[in-house]
Amino acid sequence: MKVMVGLLKAKGFWVSSSSPGRKKVSFYGVYIYNQAQTRILPYEKAEKINTIDVLKKLQTEFPDQKITIVWDGASYHRAALVKEAASAMGIQLEPLPGYSPDFMPVEHLWQWLREDITYHTCYESQQELIDAVADFQHQINTTPIAVSAPRSGSLRDRLWVKKHLEPEEEKLRFSK
Repeated sequence: MKVMVGLLKAKGFWVSSSSPGRKKVSFYGVYIYNQAQTRILPYEKAEKINTIDVLKKLQTEFPDQKITIVWDGASYHRAALVKEAASAMGIQLEPLPGYSPDFMPVEHLWQWLREDITYHTCYESQQELIDAVADFQHQINTTPIAVSAPRSGSLRDRLWVKKHLEPEEEKLRFSK
């Protein structure tokens, strides 16, 4: 019996792919806590003008409701122009403390989306990726109880939020 063993040395490994290359789509993820609904909005780039557009879309969708947005410290979230626009729309902004993704349900949404949509998948176009994400959003919004989740069968449980810090866990995160 012959066994052939190859060694890849100082050469690139080529894989046939129809990937659009370095083209990028940025998504804004919104978890509407009281309704256990998500909105995943595609944009060419995550930046302050697109962030204001997301705020406008939320205000249009929920015109008679008080909106409070909890988000991380991304530069486009902290921009003065975004803060002014939110204030003019009557939207309250609540920044998360630094390095606290466990308090943000959208972080769990991104993990879930990656597991189901982008891990091990190469889309042929930006539009194909956008469509796959739209299908994912539709599925979790229309069948939140039927969605398989690690902790239970509901969307709300899948996008759980920590309400307090675990001292032992935090010690591990910040140990030297």
